[in-house]
Amino acid sequence: MIFVVAAILAAFCAVWWFLGFFATCGVGLGLGILYALIFHTRWCYVALVTTPRDIRALICYFKILLLTWQLTRKNWTLPDIFHFVVQRHPEKPCFVFQDETWTFKEVEDFSLRVSAVLKANGVKKGNVVGLLVNNCPQMPALWLGNARLGGITPLINTNQRGNALIHSINVAKCDVLIFSEEYQAAVQEIASELGSSIKLFKFTHRPLNPSKSSADGSGDSIRDFTAMLETTPPATWSLADADGFHGKLLYIYTSGTTGLPKAAVISNSRFVFMASAIHHMRLQSSDTIYCPLPLYHTAGGVISVGQALLFGCTVILKSKFSASQFFPDCAKYKATVAHYIGEMCRYVLATPPSHADTHHNVRVIFGNGLRPQIWKDFLKRFNIKHVVEFYGATEGNANIANTDGTPGAIGFVSRILPSIYPIAIIKVDQETGEPIRDSRGLCQLANPNEPGVFIGKISPNNPTREYLGYVDKSASEKKVVRDVFKYGDSAFISGDILVADELGYLYFRDRTGDTFRWRGENVSTTEVEAAISRVADHRDAVVYGVLVPNTEGRAGMCGIVDANSSLDLDKLARDLARDLPAYARPVFIRVMSAMDMTGTFKMKKIDLQKEGFDPSLVKNDKLYYLDLKQGRYLPLGVDEYENIGNGKIRL
Repeated sequence: MIFVVAAILAAFCAVWWFLGFFATCGVGLGLGILYALIFHTRWCYVALVTTPRDIRALICYFKILLLTWQLTRKNWTLPDIFHFVVQRHPEKPCFVFQDETWTFKEVEDFSLRVSAVLKANGVKKGNVVGLLVNNCPQMPALWLGNARLGGITPLINTNQRGNALIHSINVAKCDVLIFSEEYQAAVQEIASELGSSIKLFKFTHRPLNPSKSSADGSGDSIRDFTAMLETTPPATWSLADADGFHGKLLYIYTSGTTGLPKAAVISNSRFVFMASAIHHMRLQSSDTIYCPLPLYHTAGGVISVGQALLFGCTVILKSKFSASQFFPDCAKYKATVAHYIGEMCRYVLATPPSHADTHHNVRVIFGNGLRPQIWKDFLKRFNIKHVVEFYGATEGNANIANTDGTPGAIGFVSRILPSIYPIAIIKVDQETGEPIRDSRGLCQLANPNEPGVFIGKISPNNPTREYLGYVDKSASEKKVVRDVFKYGDSAFISGDILVADELGYLYFRDRTGDTFRWRGENVSTTEVEAAISRVADHRDAVVYGVLVPNTEGRAGMCGIVDANSSLDLDKLARDLARDLPAYARPVFIRVMSAMDMTGTFKMKKIDLQKEGFDPSLVKNDKLYYLDLKQGRYLPLGVDEYENIGNGKIRL
C-alpha cells in the first residue's frame, strides 16, 4: 500500500514538473471520478438521480432561512407582518366564505376592533384568550387582534365536550374564552367548573355593520362579543406589544401519545416557517387556495391561513368538508390550489364523475396523507399537475416535504448531504417506541428499507430546528431523546414509524405508542379508555386501533369487561356521543368476561389488536359495530364482517 501511494505521488510530481499545476489538478480530478465510478458505482447513480431534487429543496430551504433572518432582525410578529401585506393590496380578497368576501383591509380593520375590545376588557400582554370558534373569516382576525396586544390564543377543537373541553381550557390557563354561539350549551354545561376568574364572551357570525349594532347581551350572563365589536371603533394601528418574532402566538391542540389533548406552542417564527415552507414549494402570491379544513388545526389554521397572512394569497374557507362539492367549489371560486388530508382525497375520488372533475383551475394540491394506492388515480381523474405532500408534527421540529411529486413519499432525506437538514430515522423497538442503542449508548441510524422512528435534531433559536413542545413542560420532555449521535445532543422523537428507500424518499408506515389516526385525527387510547370507564361503571376497558380493509388509518376498538352481562350498549353509545368527538368513539366493541393483565396490572392489548374484529378469530367474546345511521352498537357476525370489508357497511 505504501508503494502504491508513493507511486501515485511520484506520478503527480512528474505531471506537475512537465505540464504544470492546472494540468495536475485536471488529472487528479479525472482519477478521482474514475475511482468513484469503478468502486462507488451505486453511490454515483444515487447522486446523479437525486442531485436535482436536493438542489431544489436546498434553494427552498435557503429562502425560508432568508425570510426568518429578515423577520428576526425586524423582530416582527404576525400582526406586524400582515399589516405590510395589507398595504401592498388593501382591496384584494383575503378570505372568501360562502357569499362573503373579506378584503385584506377589512380583515385588518376587524382585528383592530378586536384589539380595542379586548384591551377595554383588561386583556394585556401575556394573557391567554381561548377561541372555540368555527370556520369563518373573523376567526384568524380574532387571534390577530389578540396577538397585537401580546396575548396568546389557544385554538380549541370545536368537537371537544365535557371533561376534554374543561381540560383544553384549563391546560392553556385561559384568562378569556370567546366561543361561537352554537357552542353556548357546551360552554354553559361546564361553566361552573371553569371558575369565576375566566371571562366568557359569545361570538355571533354576522356581517359587521357598526351603524346597526345589536343589543349588548343575549338574555343571559354571557356578554356578546360581536355587539361590542359593532360599537367599538378600530384601534389605531401600531406594532404589536408582544415578545417579538420568537414569542408565543398560538396554542394548537394535539392528542400526543397519551392522555387528554395537549396544547402545542406555536411561536411567530414557527408559524412563518411552516407556512413559508409550503409556499416556496409550488405556490405563488397570486394563487387562490381552497381550504375545507378546520382552522383550529395546524393544517388549516397555519398552513392555509398563513398563505394569506404572509404572502397575500386569497384563501377560500369552508364551514366543513364536502366530498361532492370539493372540485365544484374549486371551479366556482376559481381556485388554483387546493388543500387536503388523505381521507379527503379518498372520499373525493369515490364521488361519481362530474363536469367539475377537469373543468377547474387547480394546478397544485398540497397536504398530508394522500394514500399511495390512490395517488396516481387521483391526479389522473382530476387533472392535477403537482402534489406537495408534507409531513410534520404540530409540536415538533421534524418537518419534511415531497418536493418532486414521487407517488406515496412524504418527503426525503438527502443521501449526498444528510447533515444539511438534520433529520433522520433511527432504530427503535416498535412496540415500546424506545430507541435501540449501540454499545456506546448512542442511537443507530436505520438502514435503507428498514423501519424506524423519524427524529429532528434540536437547535434552539433556529425556527427550522427549535423545539417548543407543549405548554406542559413535563409532556414536552417525553418527546425528547438525548445522546442521539453524540453525547449531549438531543432530538424531537416523532413516534411515527417511517422507512427510507435507497434514494432517500421517506414513506409512512405506522405510529408507535398509544395513539392511532382515524378520520384525519389522532386518537389517544388513554383518553378514550378513561371516558368509557367513567360512563360504564368503572369497568376495565382497553382501547386500540384496528385496520379496516380499504380504509386509511385505524378504527377505534374497545375491549370491555362485562362479567355479569349488565352492560347497556345503547346507553354506552349515547354517553360516548356526549363525551367524545365522533372520531374518538370506538367503532367496534368486544365484550369480554375477563381481561388479561400484566404483572404490574397493565391491560394487555397486543393480542386483542391482532385478532381485531374478525369473528373467526374472536371465539368466546361478543362483537359489535357502531351503526352510524342509528347511533347504536349492533351485533357483528360473519356477514357483517364481510360487508364491512366490501364496503356495504360504511364506518
